[in-house]
Amino acid sequence: MKMKTALTIAGSDCSGGAGIQADLKTMTMNGIYAMSAITALTAQNTTGVRAIQESTPDFLKQQIDAVFEDIYPDAVKIGMAASGELIRVIADRLRFYDAKNVVVDPVMVATSGAALMKNDAVQILVEELLPVSTLVTPNIPEAQVLSGLTIVTKQDMVAAAKQIGDRCHCAVLLKGGHSINDANDLLYTNGETVWFEGKRINNPNTHGTGCTLSSAIASNLAKGFTLAESVRRAKEYISDALSAMLDLGEGSGPMNHAFDLQGEYAKEVR
Repeated sequence: MKMKTALTIAGSDCSGGAGIQADLKTMTMNGIYAMSAITALTAQNTTGVRAIQESTPDFLKQQIDAVFEDIYPDAVKIGMAASGELIRVIADRLRFYDAKNVVVDPVMVATSGAALMKNDAVQILVEELLPVSTLVTPNIPEAQVLSGLTIVTKQDMVAAAKQIGDRCHCAVLLKGGHSINDANDLLYTNGETVWFEGKRINNPNTHGTGCTLSSAIASNLAKGFTLAESVRRAKEYISDALSAMLDLGEGSGPMNHAFDLQGEYAKEVR
């Protein structure tokens, strides 16, 4: 039996709602064999990030090499990479292995507000990683950092996406959930724009939504869907996961990635 595969390169969330843990759950639920390379360990929960312990650049390289040399991934999702040194390693190995279907979630700030990327890392992200990527998925605050533009209107979103995409030679999915509109996202690819309308779901538990969306997009790209169709399917998945209304933790809790999980081994005690 053969199965499509995907690699997530990101930080670990010990509380399970974001990062590597969210990525692995999402990829599994989207029919993909999921693998991981950990950029950092974090001590966090739904209320905030307490501590971060980064992988060394060499250890991250060894993880990525171990995956690519044995089970070449059909897609790669990249999440939290806090330092320029780690981003350089990722970009170098992606070029070396000619990685396909690379989706970058430029994680700069956690849902709780904690900073997750050092200032020097942003320039290296733009200059070295995004040019070897298929898609970058910034939210409004992240897009403002990447583009240098202020985003207030839908027209501002178009301008920022164009600036990022044209500069970095990759597609851009600019997520509009930060007060611009009701979760309408803009996909910019090679001068063309497509809006994906979404209905804002009244669920305060949004921990890991960015990780989940980018992992779902990567999963669909791995299965051979077009970029636009991969985005559409990913948005449907995350909407359904939020609509399941899982309520865990004292802060911004996780969504139910496994809302559609059925079968003998998923049953509870009767």
